[in-house]
Amino acid sequence: MEEPRQWATLSPQEFAQLQKYMDYSSRRVQDVLQQFYGTEALEQHRGGECLDLAGFRLFLRSYLELDPPEPLCRRLFASFQSGGGPGGSPKPGGGGPAGSSLISISDVSCYFSLLEGGRPEDKLQFTFKLYDKDGNGLLDSSEVKRIITQMMRVAQYLDWDVTELEPILQEMMREIDYDGSGTVSLSEWLRGGVTNIPLLVLLGLDRHLKDEGQHLWRLKHFTRPAYCNVCAGLLRGLRGQGLRCCLCRFTVHERCACRAPPSCISTYAKSRREAGVQAHVWVPGGCDASKCSQCQKRIKSFQSLTGLRCVWCHTKIHEECRPLVPPTCDCGVLRDHILPPAAICPVLLERQDSATPGEGTPPGFSTAEGQPLRISPVPGTHPLLVFVNPKSGGKQGERILRKLQYLLNPRQVYNLLQGGPGPGLTFFRDVPDCRILVCGGDGTVGWVLDAIDKANLPHRPPVAVLPLGTGNDLARCLRWGGGYSGEDLVRILRDMEGGSIVPMDRWRVQVLPQDAAAEGDPVPYEIINNYFSVGVDASIAHRFHVMRERYPEKFNSRMKNKLWYLEFATSESLFATCKGLKDCVSVECCGTPLELSAALEGLAVLNIPSTHGGSNLWGETKRGAGGAMIGTALPPAITDTETLKTCVQDLSDRRLEVVGLDGVLDMGQIYAGLKSAGKRLATCSELTLRTLKPLPMQIDGEPWMQPPCTIKIAHKNQALMLMAPPSRSSGFFGIKKGSPEA
Repeated sequence: MEEPRQWATLSPQEFAQLQKYMDYSSRRVQDVLQQFYGTEALEQHRGGECLDLAGFRLFLRSYLELDPPEPLCRRLFASFQSGGGPGGSPKPGGGGPAGSSLISISDVSCYFSLLEGGRPEDKLQFTFKLYDKDGNGLLDSSEVKRIITQMMRVAQYLDWDVTELEPILQEMMREIDYDGSGTVSLSEWLRGGVTNIPLLVLLGLDRHLKDEGQHLWRLKHFTRPAYCNVCAGLLRGLRGQGLRCCLCRFTVHERCACRAPPSCISTYAKSRREAGVQAHVWVPGGCDASKCSQCQKRIKSFQSLTGLRCVWCHTKIHEECRPLVPPTCDCGVLRDHILPPAAICPVLLERQDSATPGEGTPPGFSTAEGQPLRISPVPGTHPLLVFVNPKSGGKQGERILRKLQYLLNPRQVYNLLQGGPGPGLTFFRDVPDCRILVCGGDGTVGWVLDAIDKANLPHRPPVAVLPLGTGNDLARCLRWGGGYSGEDLVRILRDMEGGSIVPMDRWRVQVLPQDAAAEGDPVPYEIINNYFSVGVDASIAHRFHVMRERYPEKFNSRMKNKLWYLEFATSESLFATCKGLKDCVSVECCGTPLELSAALEGLAVLNIPSTHGGSNLWGETKRGAGGAMIGTALPPAITDTETLKTCVQDLSDRRLEVVGLDGVLDMGQIYAGLKSAGKRLATCSELTLRTLKPLPMQIDGEPWMQPPCTIKIAHKNQALMLMAPPSRSSGFFGIKKGSPEA
């Protein structure tokens, strides 16, 4: 049955929605194909190698792990019927048999596999095998064209200029048959694909630093005129006009990528001559409307590549001013953070006579020949080790990863999804004055702090936070703000230089269930960095978490998240699921039983003065005539109401603060600023909590449902954190003076 015309293509909004669904899903195309070819329930929807609409709907449901909207499902199905891929005019060789209501399983699988994450080589091999049905390892020209068609469809929706990409892929098709046999083997297909730079970028090029000196290309949309560093021509187009290297910002047309110089920046010294003194590395172009750092005159644009810029100090000069610039590069305003290539050199072979060179060296910390690298920092500097969680803050993490790879030495910046913090900590192990910047949410910070504990470093480095998560409570109390929203990264790095080091307590949590066989959620963390809570606030967070795990597509914006949180809070206020908490929870502070009131519906155990995205449950301490109790010797546990009024919360006092919440209304008043704080119950150096029934709990914002148990919280250690300098009048991250975050 022919579908209506309005279902023939996907709109950009629908394609973006499809990508979000794929991001939420943990399944891959291979998993779904195994299910389709191995489950009798799905066989009825297959007509040979084709699918009907009902089968396609099941394919999407299995692949996306949710029920896709019916209009999106039908549009996708109709687009595969019309042209072998979403969004185009009919083309020969795509979809199912002519005039039928079937679509090709191979076309569908190829399309989605191109959008998945993974290595380009794996994607090329998978798409080849999809169309090699007889398994003889050969494809004819029509089958190769069908693969290229799917690539063009994907490129079009990813904002590529397909008018420039299409001739590149067609040229690859002509040249890919190396032996002139009229068919393409797997080896020819892989060889042609991995040497085509635009195709590699389209497939999701993911090159590690083991490929020293190789460009790291990505599609770039320029907001002002840009010129190709190869042909010097203008990059034209309204969307993604060309490719740019993330490391050196060398810019090219897609068609010129194969003629770009193969060598990018060097991240370490290749010889004794290069070690010790860093020279400028100049790249032409990208200096329009800038001021020359040498003559202080404006660098004017003449509709061509204009000026020179140094990759390391980011100095911009006129070409004619280059002879006047000293050859030595001081790494510019970020010299305190940057590890120049001259500071990283191979370990001398004569020092390696006890082991084979490179043996036991983690990948990425050795030369191409396997010789280990060693850091010799510039005296008086504080080299920065950066960990970025690309999944934090939507797409912010990916953008910050690329920007910091350009601002610093790429060997200082680590993607936490590729090996975690271990490789970076190992590489910087013997650097005495280094600092760490964690780009992510509170969970990411805890991940790195745990890794620092396990690494047993000789010098524990202080940790700063660039907040990319949702709550960012730790970043708030360290004055780094409640969230990153595009501020100048250079300014943020400069602020780190004026930061102060403060120790922060970390607490060990031991959960001992009464019945080891009882069903419950796994405990998310064994360490408390921010706070622990049980009762009403954990109940709302747990319901929010369960719903988001089940229907992730309904939680794709901050506004929707707030509305869902409001709905769960409203229902909690109506049903009061944690009412009578006193009857099922008992608390001991350093062995002293804590008296709980009958109205109590929640308990919060605090380590820092910020919870739930900026709320201070302990509240401000008013200094009385005798002064607040800070810096004085305190008993192990304080439960006296009058004494608690003078207790000041501190990150490094080796004490926990216990606060009571009377219900959702009490929480709402605190969050809205209508009430200063919860009810202060105690401050202590260790705590034991016993429950008699299953209750919702959370640690640092991660909720779970816990069966009856005994929970013991004791001091573990202190982590060194870097606190931002006091905010200026304009505020840091847009935070005004006097705000709770400051």
